Amino acid sequence: MTAASPLHRLAAWSVHAYTSLGLPLAVVAALALFNDDAQSFFLALCAAVFVDATDGFLARAVKVREVLPDFDGRRLDDIVDFITFALLPTLAVIQFGLFPEGFAFAAVIPLLASGYGFCQDQAKTDESFVGFPSYWNIVIMYLYLLELGPWVNLGVLITLSVLVFVPIHYVYPTRTRMLRPVTVIGGFSWAAVMVLLMLQIEASWAKPVALVSLVYPVYYFALSAVNHARITRQLRATQRDAAA
Repeated sequence: MTAASPLHRLAAWSVHAYTSLGLPLAVVAALALFNDDAQSFFLALCAAVFVDATDGFLARAVKVREVLPDFDGRRLDDIVDFITFALLPTLAVIQFGLFPEGFAFAAVIPLLASGYGFCQDQAKTDESFVGFPSYWNIVIMYLYLLELGPWVNLGVLITLSVLVFVPIHYVYPTRTRMLRPVTVIGGFSWAAVMVLLMLQIEASWAKPVALVSLVYPVYYFALSAVNHARITRQLRATQRDAAA
């Protein structure tokens, strides 16, 4: 294998530095949380999501695994994701009082579920998440905006925590081939709406717009159901061919 040029190595390290931006963004989000500043908290998490959604493309373009084989970018990505997608949303549940009085301790349930999910070798395949992905930042954002009530919030988070352990193949937006252009374009459009909502979090129209924006999460879950059925059929066909 030809050694990478200094410029290529610099580009690879730059991608890792870009991924690590999620860590200072996590600090910004934590400080906002301590100050009970929901707007700044969610905006910092939105920025972290943008970094997470784009760093993989950059890593593949630069071929960071080949250029820097001794540095595990996936591990760095997992550390950032666990903090921004699981730990901070858990703290937000407590800080914003989203659970019934006396049930704040239950906020650790999705955190523990994510701990299990992140440690599974098959948590990600080439084109799917297996088990509910740790999208707790998005879930908490909706629960905060929609004001469904503490008992509903508790039920939603417990249900989704259980689904972490159920091996359903959820869509991996940038990798699942089925309807990928629709998923990616729709995802960026939905994300733009969510950022707008966070900028105007106290506006009278924020809740109705949040309700309309649920169209994309519903699409995501519906497509994931179809994706899971497709993968299950493929696995069964492979097993039948192997047994024949």
